[in-house]
Amino acid sequence: MNNTGPQYEGRITLFRSTGSLELRSVSNNDRGTYRVRILVSGGESLGSTDLRVLVPITGARLTISSEDLLEFNSSVTFSCSVSSGSSLSFLWQNISSEISASDEVQITEGESFQNLTILSVTRYDQGPFRCTVFNPVSRVVSDPVTLTISYGPDDVDLQVSPSQEYFEEGSNISLSCSSSSSPPARLQWFVNDTLTHTGPELLLTAATEAQSGDYSCQAFNSKTLRYRTSSAAVTVLVAIRAASLTASTNLPIEGMSVTLSCDAAGSVYSRLWRKDGTTLTPDANMMLGDGNRTLSFKSVRRSDDGVYSCTQSDPLHSSTLAHRMVVNFGPEQVTITGPAKVEVHGSVTLTCTAESTPAASFTWKHNGTVKKKKKKKNSSIFTDNEAHRSDSGSYVCEARNNVTGKSLTQSHELSVAEITSPCSSGCIAAIVAMCSIVIIAAAVGGFYLYKRRS
Repeated sequence: MNNTGPQYEGRITLFRSTGSLELRSVSNNDRGTYRVRILVSGGESLGSTDLRVLVPITGARLTISSEDLLEFNSSVTFSCSVSSGSSLSFLWQNISSEISASDEVQITEGESFQNLTILSVTRYDQGPFRCTVFNPVSRVVSDPVTLTISYGPDDVDLQVSPSQEYFEEGSNISLSCSSSSSPPARLQWFVNDTLTHTGPELLLTAATEAQSGDYSCQAFNSKTLRYRTSSAAVTVLVAIRAASLTASTNLPIEGMSVTLSCDAAGSVYSRLWRKDGTTLTPDANMMLGDGNRTLSFKSVRRSDDGVYSCTQSDPLHSSTLAHRMVVNFGPEQVTITGPAKVEVHGSVTLTCTAESTPAASFTWKHNGTVKKKKKKKNSSIFTDNEAHRSDSGSYVCEARNNVTGKSLTQSHELSVAEITSPCSSGCIAAIVAMCSIVIIAAAVGGFYLYKRRS
């Protein structure tokens, strides 16, 4: 019996001698399991085979579930389908990199399609994405699909040119700002938290000290609704000028309070005091005040005498001034040097010394009377070239400091007398008698010799 179904009419041939079945014009509907039963004498034999029909792939198409995506907040599903084809295999690619299932990527499929879902998109998932569909007899690649993913702003970069923190007054300063953002971020400039400008660049032409401050660039993404800020300090300095170093008195006296004042116009950041080139360290008697503008001595001492300098500076400028402070004191330690005894008509020199700044002036007195004629005015040396008995007595030297207003005296005793011979009066009489005898003898001898010659 030969019973052929209508779908196979004209397409099959049965070879009874061999039990073979020929199927022509094969279509995808012909796939499936084919069974055969062969009757022979004494029984029957059964067999089966699977027919796999490979249909060439056509019409590969890639679609996405959404086009407007936010980084980290959105998921997207790609669907790859074909118009025809069988025994389909799929390959997914982002640019040229293959995509496979992972914790962040899910892949599902049906008979003629496959879906790929990215659970949380990032900026690196923009693509282009492609889907390749293939089987043993054909291979088709879909058109690329690119995602629009909004992200950022990130990596806000604020650049100051010239690249420095401190600038001379009158400088031209350029500040530029950029960020990584899609769509591009709106950039706004704030100075000390006050909005001053919008745009990627801010120019300060002929900058003034008033433009110093904390400059911030704020980047805002209208899609992600995120803000990011970067800051930089800009300090405009006014050159130090009109520097001065003054003293509360030009004639400091030991024991009084003295203040040195250091000041200047401009951007003074620091003041450094030195004495004779060495940095000063404040102590109980010497104090710094008013931001190091003043150096004060409670009670100035002679050891404080020296050259004081004040250096006023900022990061770009400095100015140093010096003041010589002479501490006036004394007189002290008045002494007189000279002989205690001279002979009548001899010379006398007395010298008076004293510790004093400035040098003391001197007045000499003899037995309470000022000596004026035999010395230079205010001289420390008293000289008398011809002493008399009346010059004996007490000599007083008064040392006086005309700045401190102080004076101090010292006295010296001087004795003027005749020189006394060491022989007694009897000794002198004997010497005179002997001289007379010698003279008489010489005269007699001379007369005798004269008479003989005559």
